[in-house]
Amino acid sequence: MQNQRNCYKNVWILSGTSDGPVIANRLLELNYSVFASVLTYKAGQAYIENPKLHIITGKLNNKDQIINFINKNKITCVVDATHPFAIIISKNLNNACKEINTPLLLFERESLINNTNNFFYINDLKDINNVDNKNILLAIGSRFLNDTANYYMNCKANVFTRVLPTYEGITKAFGSCIKKSNIAILEPSKNNKSNLEKKLCDFWEIDYVLCRESGSYSQKNWESIVSGSKMKLFLVKRPKVKNDYSYSFDQYHNLINHIIKKY
Repeated sequence: MQNQRNCYKNVWILSGTSDGPVIANRLLELNYSVFASVLTYKAGQAYIENPKLHIITGKLNNKDQIINFINKNKITCVVDATHPFAIIISKNLNNACKEINTPLLLFERESLINNTNNFFYINDLKDINNVDNKNILLAIGSRFLNDTANYYMNCKANVFTRVLPTYEGITKAFGSCIKKSNIAILEPSKNNKSNLEKKLCDFWEIDYVLCRESGSYSQKNWESIVSGSKMKLFLVKRPKVKNDYSYSFDQYHNLINHIIKKY
């Protein structure tokens, strides 16, 4: 049954393609109006078409842009479901919502890895030691790819990478110091089989995989691939962002129930 009381409540979700569509669909079913911010047109295609859904594409550069958007669209509450490493936008959301007293709800997936002797948490992308002549696969996105690759190449490692099939990913990968033959353009598997990634590791004879603790299906794929193998998985710990104004959730139903009760 639709909740008629919520037909004029506007919720703004900032997310990627994993959590945002799930949260948006549930709120649309409850008759909320949903504004969903994504970085690319492709990310917006992950959302279903709905007259109460408004997709906003592009980057938000500062706190003032956020405040203007909230006021202009009469946003009731904001859901920050951005990537755990998207520190700048999370800080700006926290500061903006706090300034104008708009509720901010933080959604962050749990990241629970199995205790194995070949999974390791590290604090920084450059914290892997003893890499001389090791084959390292970087699955860290494109932003810090060249800098990280250059560091490990200077440490005498053989560097490989898997990047997403996006303009930015492809451009930065082929513009980096990594050999062209060591670059794979691949969408992460969304099932538990991880066949392509596994074959890639076997073909390149990978020793170490470096990724970030995002809690995403990509991280889970690497855990599945490395578990029981001779490879080692290095996970960069999530940064600790001081959000002193938000409620935090790691389960969809808890987030939705909070929104229903409060807004």
